[in-house]
Amino acid sequence: MVSDKSQKHLPPYVAYKTFHTFIEGLKSSGIPARIDRSYWGAHWSGSTGTQLVAALRFLGLVDSSGVPTPRLKQLVFAQGTQRTEILKQASSEGFDFLIRGTFDCSTATYGQLVEAFHNNFQVNNDVVRKCAKFFIGLAAESGIPLSSFITNRSKTIHTTSGTKSGKSSRKVLPRTNQNPQIPQEIGAIPGESSYQQMLLTKFPTFNPAWPDDIQRKWFEAYAELLKRSPGNGM
Repeated sequence: MVSDKSQKHLPPYVAYKTFHTFIEGLKSSGIPARIDRSYWGAHWSGSTGTQLVAALRFLGLVDSSGVPTPRLKQLVFAQGTQRTEILKQASSEGFDFLIRGTFDCSTATYGQLVEAFHNNFQVNNDVVRKCAKFFIGLAAESGIPLSSFITNRSKTIHTTSGTKSGKSSRKVLPRTNQNPQIPQEIGAIPGESSYQQMLLTKFPTFNPAWPDDIQRKWFEAYAELLKRSPGNGM
């Protein structure tokens, strides 16, 4: 019979915030006899719940049947350094290829971290990125030192997500549910027609906090709108 530890489970790729929230929630709700769909289904979607249980299993917090281990019970009610040590032990066992081997988290780059996941697990780039993000969150709470090359890169990816995707880097003007206001630099046009007003309601509200290139495109688009409206020779 093959034991759980001899199987190579995929590292957690659920959002670390979800994992943290789940553990904190057990303090108030209590720990059930089994972590199954009937328990977490009221709080998480099917995919998120499945990923969450997989993360718990990977870290030795539940067994293969979803039954809580003594480690989970200790973690839920632990505080301070005791909590940190429990998480560090779970991290060292689950992510041994990053912590116990030749890999040095305190000096490695983000690229090396990603490569380590690729070398140990057959997963695509998107899953690897999520695995790395979970590990970074866990390491921060476990007191595992990470290099600034990893932490700074992780923050950059988080703040630029959606603008550096592989499919398109085109920036899209923000949408708003409120009627847009004309910026003070331009001012309202006296006697503008109802047609102009209708078009203006479709135009995004100017935001001075936008980057310079977005502001420039907004003014260009606004000028073009005025040219096309009635009373301007169009």
